[in-house]
Amino acid sequence: MMTPLSGAASINTPDARTIVVKPFEKKMIAECEKAIRNSNIGLTPMNDGEIIRLNIPPLTEERRRDLVKRVKAEIETAKINVRNVRQDANSSIKKLKNDGVSEDAVKAGEERIQKMTDAYIVKVDAAFADKEKDIMSV
Repeated sequence: MMTPLSGAASINTPDARTIVVKPFEKKMIAECEKAIRNSNIGLTPMNDGEIIRLNIPPLTEERRRDLVKRVKAEIETAKINVRNVRQDANSSIKKLKNDGVSEDAVKAGEERIQKMTDAYIVKVDAAFADKEKDIMSV
């Protein structure tokens, strides 16, 4: 089982554009460096024998667009999760119908669930719009 980097090293940010990773044990420095390289985060680790330094370059337009795509994928996952919760809730309400709950109560419950679903989808879309604006602003 792999240990998270935070479990094998202290991670600090001495300034806004630098991350310093200091492994708890010197023999782990190569493994930490390898993990960072393989993480596909777009940062190049610099190993000086005791610490690993990651310099964060200013965001280019291309990198900003890539980040927006990643955020959009996460937003779509969030929407799918909201819809799955709606589906589960509607299934529970339909079971109540079989237990003798009135048709009007079932319909009212489904409408309420749909309104809540719509409200959360709007919140998720608003969060995406805010984050996209943050990422794309220079």
